[in-house]
Amino acid sequence: MDKRWKIGLVLRRVFVILLLLIEIVVLGFIIFGQGHISQITQIISWGLGVVLALKIAAQHEKNGYKVIWIFFSLLFPLFAWGLYLMQNVQLYTKRFGKRLSKIEEKTNLSLFLPETAYNSVENIKPPYLPQISYLQNFAGFPVYKDNATEYLTPGEKFFERLLPELKRAEKYIFLEFFIVEEGKMWNSILDILKDKVKQGVLVRVIYDDLGCFLTLPSAYPKKLKEYGIECQIFNKFKPFLSTVHNNRDHRKIISIDGKVAFTGGINLADEYINEYEKHGHWKDSAIMIKGTAAWSLTVMFLQMWEFVSKSEQNLQSFFPEKQDFFVQEGNGFIQPYSDSPMDKENTGEHVYLQIINNAKKYVYINTPYLIVDDSMVSALSLAAKSGVDVRIVTPQRWDKKIVHLTTRSYYRELIAAGVKIYEYAGGFMHAKTFVSDDIVATVGTTNLDYRSLYLHFECGVFMCETSAIKEIKDDFVKTVENCQQISLKDCKTKRFTRFFEEILRFFAPLM
Repeated sequence: MDKRWKIGLVLRRVFVILLLLIEIVVLGFIIFGQGHISQITQIISWGLGVVLALKIAAQHEKNGYKVIWIFFSLLFPLFAWGLYLMQNVQLYTKRFGKRLSKIEEKTNLSLFLPETAYNSVENIKPPYLPQISYLQNFAGFPVYKDNATEYLTPGEKFFERLLPELKRAEKYIFLEFFIVEEGKMWNSILDILKDKVKQGVLVRVIYDDLGCFLTLPSAYPKKLKEYGIECQIFNKFKPFLSTVHNNRDHRKIISIDGKVAFTGGINLADEYINEYEKHGHWKDSAIMIKGTAAWSLTVMFLQMWEFVSKSEQNLQSFFPEKQDFFVQEGNGFIQPYSDSPMDKENTGEHVYLQIINNAKKYVYINTPYLIVDDSMVSALSLAAKSGVDVRIVTPQRWDKKIVHLTTRSYYRELIAAGVKIYEYAGGFMHAKTFVSDDIVATVGTTNLDYRSLYLHFECGVFMCETSAIKEIKDDFVKTVENCQQISLKDCKTKRFTRFFEEILRFFAPLM
């Protein structure tokens, strides 16, 4: 990045932060100033707080969110009302959701262009048929068979497999990521993209503005345009208070000609391939799909492209001709899926819960964060109490101290229930994987935290009886050898530290 870009990057960030601080100060002055005008105003404010608390309690929301809102409603009633009105009345946020919903409704049928394998799933063992049915018949994500899957871990292996696939592109390359940062990884990919554009290949890139807030200048799409690469920024961060800023595009999707696709936890930055050490060894993962199932991830990208570019897309024109699809020696069933915070259907969470609830022998989980609500804690605890071998690997080296402390606040309850908790020794676990009973697994972008489960745009791939499942399990078992198992004794801390962790857990829905 040249000096002009660095200066522009810093100035833009400073300007945005200053404007937000000014807005917060003014808003606080107005709300709290009015609250102290007179005793009558105070009585009215408390009355309003009680009304808001009752209104929140009656809503169909996660209990964690309810508790936080009720707390603020009773302690800071006028401030809570201001935030509540901002969240529920903002026209920009509502337009955001409505426009995205219209695009999805219009294009969802395009997901079913290839023949689905739903009529073939009757031979699947009974516990997993409802999960496949939920994803296809309710969530709208078709199931495929005869696709090749390859589990790629760590990031270096993903990077090694990605580059030759990009070079083989003939029609288009689509990339959608939360973080893009200049360095060995992105620059190597960019060099290939430049060459493919010269060969007539359509190249499109989407990245999240907040994810790249400190890594790319605001004019970066113009730079890519000079190379012939189309680029769009998701949900540009603007210097005004808006709840829509919470809804980030946390997905990682690469689609090549609609026949090869990748997703997983890996962003396009050098720490993800251990080119430099940021938080110790970076352990991450991705899944590569070859075959008709890659089309689902292609549609997800095109839906987002239509949303951010505001240009209508003919999705069917991107579908590979039947003769272009190569026969794969894959096995089992595959369902790529996505999750949107706008539809109130927590698809990613439901995939995880169904895997846990259906487990008979084991559930092995990799996650960078473990900040979940009561339903997830109950599911994990019940599975362990029922004799299922439940193991979770989290990082030993943290990227956010407060988040790590909050994660550790869940250890005691889960370990007491029989869940085995491990921390990845000397490194950062960033993979998001579930594998169970040698039969099912999922690899994707969804962390076990409130923001990822309920506020972000996410995606993943659910697999049943595919060859990649053994790869995921074997890698987990190998990873555990490089982990420290956490015992209840390890969770014993000083009273103040424990109290602080419990306070953090109370505020977990805000993290």
